[in-house]
Amino acid sequence: MSEGTYTLVVELPESATIEVGALDECEFAAGAYAYTGSALGPGGFARVERHRELAAGERDARHWHIDYLLGHPDAVVAAVVRTAGADVECVVGRDLAEARWTERVAGFGASDCDCASHLVYAADGERLRAAVERAHGTAGGASDTDG
Repeated sequence: MSEGTYTLVVELPESATIEVGALDECEFAAGAYAYTGSALGPGGFARVERHRELAAGERDARHWHIDYLLGHPDAVVAAVVRTAGADVECVVGRDLAEARWTERVAGFGASDCDCASHLVYAADGERLRAAVERAHGTAGGASDTDG
């Protein structure tokens, strides 16, 4: 299946202040971020490749909040976890945000739902990646990881 829910694990090696569209300037601490989005519309998971291209500097257009973080020259997509055929974006996002060792980035990526955020920060990237894999497994059953 070519559509579903995905989470990007993004590493930012140094702190940065980034202009994020309507959110204005956001402070991003050095560490790892997990952004959960849906790929249920036209193109499905092709959206993930678009995000990777933006992070690699191969694309400039910014449409979503995550594009501004990915457009920072030091941001790297370290992993992508997908759950095909399931709309579990909010479930995964809330699961990650409820961990005591993560912090929500307020309002980020959640303009089309009532969630507080779809982006969380953690100082420990490996721990965050493992939590993302667990959240997808719990929310949607079968998931796959690349990166």
